Amino acid sequence: MDHLILKVTTKLLFAPIILFALYVQFHGDYGPGGGFQAGVIFAVAFILHTFCFGIAETKKVMPQKALTIAMVMGLMFYAGTGVATMLLGGNFLGYTEIDPESTHHAGQHYGILLVEWGVGVTVASTMLTIFYHFTGREPDIDQEDW
Repeated sequence: MDHLILKVTTKLLFAPIILFALYVQFHGDYGPGGGFQAGVIFAVAFILHTFCFGIAETKKVMPQKALTIAMVMGLMFYAGTGVATMLLGGNFLGYTEIDPESTHHAGQHYGILLVEWGVGVTVASTMLTIFYHFTGREPDIDQEDW
């Protein structure tokens, strides 16, 4: 695509979209939002980049290998938080065990942040992986045969 206005607009919108995803991520325990919504918003920034610059350029910025590692890391954050609370003597994802002496439920806050971070990373990398697979496949039928 050789549209200068679209390329400039995409470059201008990319960072604010990522920033909004981080806002949704870190304010998800106080209000609407959280890991799933933030992950999808984060993936949308790269999907917009693909629409303007092409899949090859986007894969240079965010390669599939990095997405695979991010999927595993996100799952490990989620499951690791649950296992850590079990090792501390509580239930799986029993966040109170993270900081049991806190009078302000700090353990709940830390636990939710860790779990939501894991969900956000997993969702963003999974959404981009699915998008990469759909955009990278060859069509079964030629365009003229439709």
